[in-house]
Amino acid sequence: MAGSTGSTAATPVTPTTTGTVLLLAASPMGKGCLVDAASVLPVLAAVSPAVLSGTDTANVVELADPLEPQAVLTRLRAAAVTPGPLTVFLTGQLQLDRKQHLPHLALARTTPATVRYTGFPWHWIAEELRLRAPGTTTLFLDLHADAAAWQHVTGRVFDAGRGVSVYGRVAPPPPRRAVGVPAYMKTVATILRSGYRPDAGRLHQQALGRLSSEGVAYGDVVLAWDAVSGAGVKAGSPGVNAGSASPPPPLPVPSPGGFAPRPPESPRAQRPPEGPLNPAATPPGRPEEVPLRAGDAVESAPRRLAVVPRAGTEMSLRDAEASRRDEEAPLRVAGGVPRPAAEVSLRGGEASRGGEEVPLRAGGVPRPGADGDDPRRAESVPRPGERVSRRDEAADGSDPHSFITSAVQAGRHADADAVAARWEQAAFREHGAASEEALHWTEVRADLAMFAGDPARSCRAWLTVAGTRLSAGQASDAPAVEAAVDRAHHQWTSLGESADARELGPVVVELRRRVPGRREGAVLHAERQLQKLESVQHVPG
Repeated sequence: MAGSTGSTAATPVTPTTTGTVLLLAASPMGKGCLVDAASVLPVLAAVSPAVLSGTDTANVVELADPLEPQAVLTRLRAAAVTPGPLTVFLTGQLQLDRKQHLPHLALARTTPATVRYTGFPWHWIAEELRLRAPGTTTLFLDLHADAAAWQHVTGRVFDAGRGVSVYGRVAPPPPRRAVGVPAYMKTVATILRSGYRPDAGRLHQQALGRLSSEGVAYGDVVLAWDAVSGAGVKAGSPGVNAGSASPPPPLPVPSPGGFAPRPPESPRAQRPPEGPLNPAATPPGRPEEVPLRAGDAVESAPRRLAVVPRAGTEMSLRDAEASRRDEEAPLRVAGGVPRPAAEVSLRGGEASRGGEEVPLRAGGVPRPGADGDDPRRAESVPRPGERVSRRDEAADGSDPHSFITSAVQAGRHADADAVAARWEQAAFREHGAASEEALHWTEVRADLAMFAGDPARSCRAWLTVAGTRLSAGQASDAPAVEAAVDRAHHQWTSLGESADARELGPVVVELRRRVPGRREGAVLHAERQLQKLESVQHVPG
């Protein structure tokens, strides 16, 4: 018998999986900063690369407060072509550019007037990651939005492409002269520092649970989308705003004109055309970019071809000059409110009669009920202290959202609320208090109160919305009901130990018990907060 070699079968060697991690924190310098994004990097950097990635080993790339969009594009493009799993931890703030009203990640040099040139276009993320296999890319996001970007996020799907799993939150603007904290991302990093790496969905839920127990993030838009299973998406919706769906958009953002520019094929400097940029340029919502009314589809408005460079091409000098002039319209100042001097034409049927284009001055509102008047006349933005005309009430063919957005950005919150109140009353009369049209305007006023720094009024408005929806027979787990209660809860916690907080507390807690929502511990937090307020109220002296 042949001699045995005595050898055994070789043990198969499990291949090592190497992942890539991109840590990106970006926010503007100066008073335009809404969140201290870079403060999260030391906490994330303390986590083992393998734990950050969820793989055997990982390469980590860190990008703190980048100055140029091309710097971000270069790092993202390099990470996108790596073969293993890619995990991106992105912290920063969202702003809309003034020409196409597209969301951008604000970078260190970004100002409201230069977003289009100095911010990183959000759709570039989806463009760079679109060729990666579903399930190999995960984004953790902790974003703060300015007023216009917040309306954009709450009114439509916000994602990074169907093949990319997205988890995180988008927070509304912090109070004036305050800088937000990336609480979600810091919580994620704290969980990971234990050395245990749960799957992305479980990690996300654990972070939300901790934030809920601390009374944080109830007013946020929660993002949860698993690219493999499709978990977290409402039926018929391709987006990620499931888990905590938002109500109809309070202040619809104008639909993008033309086509969104694709990222350049090769990195190159992206600078604004020569010439000074006017910091008081027309805000988002100007009439030449037609705002959509609640329920309108984006595709319903005809496209206006914007002057944007195609991938790998440069703008001609004539096109660049035309684009610059479009963003830097000359301004006249009347009563302290900047207004473009030239009349422009509304397109898309929002303020037209029988297909006729109605020229209006930017910053004005078409006069409701003016069918017999000269269509070229328009209401101007009222000066501070002026009463808003009754002619701003609802009527066919007019849309006050541009007026409201402009007034908010000019700090003229009372004027914005007065217009919204008139449209709210008109919707009550025409459609009924429980109609979506009327509730839309109540939601508008709730957000306007938040922007004005009046959390008590905002809380009351959200309580009204939630109570009306429930009384109309909507389920307690309906997304719009949950969102209204979450936002009422958030505004209530912003009141501290004030008399308003004590007054509203029992109502919030009762509603919270009826609508517990999807945040673990929300009811318990509300009850504890109310007990704390009651104990403070009964302390002698």
